[in-house]
Amino acid sequence: MSNEQKILSSETRIFKAVFPNTTNHYDTLFGGTAMQLMDEVAFITATRYSRKRMVTVSSDKIDFNKPIPGGTIVELIGKVIHTGNTSLKVSVEIFVEEMYSEERYKAISGTFTFVAIDEYKRPVPIDA
Repeated sequence: MSNEQKILSSETRIFKAVFPNTTNHYDTLFGGTAMQLMDEVAFITATRYSRKRMVTVSSDKIDFNKPIPGGTIVELIGKVIHTGNTSLKVSVEIFVEEMYSEERYKAISGTFTFVAIDEYKRPVPIDA
């Protein structure tokens, strides 16, 4: 399988409802909860791409462009955007959908870096 095919087949999409237990006093999604969901989608994407043990080593700038109201649906999309020898980068975007209308917009975006490791937690080549 080519690298381009691996990138396409590893794209990960997850939908979540924004329930009251995930919102703050402004009735919007907690930033920390959004980051946790993003890291999870990024991990799944990295693992699907590499089929190796992957660990998060960094999160780059995360842009909270728009608040995510309670009572909406969010779609998280993870895509591999760069591959190295033992590491890769995953872009994650969160889109908001109104439950009872067709409105949809991008609210948050960020990038996560992962390293492939062996059973002793040592870095290993992704494509080995």
